[in-house]
Amino acid sequence: MMRATTKTLRLFSSSGITAKRYFSSSRASFLQYKHVDTEYNNAQTPFDFTPESYEEIKKILAKYPAKHKQSGILPLLHLAQRQNKGWIPLAAINKIAEICEVSPKNVFECVSFYTMYNTTPIGRYQIQVCVTTPCMITGSDDILAALEDHLGIKLGETTPDKMFTLSEMECMGCCTNAPMIAISDYSSPEAFKYDYFEDLTVARTIEIVEMLKRGEYPKVGPQNGRRNADPLGGQKTLLFEDGDLPKPYCRNLDEQPPQQPATPQQK
Repeated sequence: MMRATTKTLRLFSSSGITAKRYFSSSRASFLQYKHVDTEYNNAQTPFDFTPESYEEIKKILAKYPAKHKQSGILPLLHLAQRQNKGWIPLAAINKIAEICEVSPKNVFECVSFYTMYNTTPIGRYQIQVCVTTPCMITGSDDILAALEDHLGIKLGETTPDKMFTLSEMECMGCCTNAPMIAISDYSSPEAFKYDYFEDLTVARTIEIVEMLKRGEYPKVGPQNGRRNADPLGGQKTLLFEDGDLPKPYCRNLDEQPPQQPATPQQK
């Protein structure tokens, strides 16, 4: 998922996980996992699902066999992250382990593996820049540099006003429409959004950021007039030059098949 090298240290207490993930999205750095108490995330940090979330949990777990509640770990992590404005505290990891009847380390392994989960507070909007090959060769490095310069932050950092967090992601599945970014809105569980913005230029990317600052939500999807992932010229692959559709071939059964040249074996 990440191009950075990973280095992992996991420590657990009898009461559950007491590890904290330090995240750096720098390509030359590596992820470290170690126990460090902070003011915002420690053994005393409270977390519990809301009554509305518990109702949602019932619906999620009902999709899986009763003996396989661990199948609900990933959607419950997403639910906790949406409820907690974009990040997952240790108490949420322990709570999910309790609900899914697994060890806290099983939940932590999911959190530490998938880069879409955050274990530190983030801004209202998380901007994730795709840096995989198709996006890279079409300008994602320029987009990333422009975002860092415009927002005044580096990868993995949050703006002082807590509005934007800048991250990088590996392939998000829109290679035809590269380069692209994904933007998550964690202002509230009800307002949660996760949208793709594709076929970007540096100028359009900065324009999107400025729209968010003004309280406007930009058009999602391709930004250059493309429809979904269609060719830029439209759906014309099967058309003749005159714009007509090709007709299906129908062979005349009374017509003699053309003579084929004799093969060396037949000679």
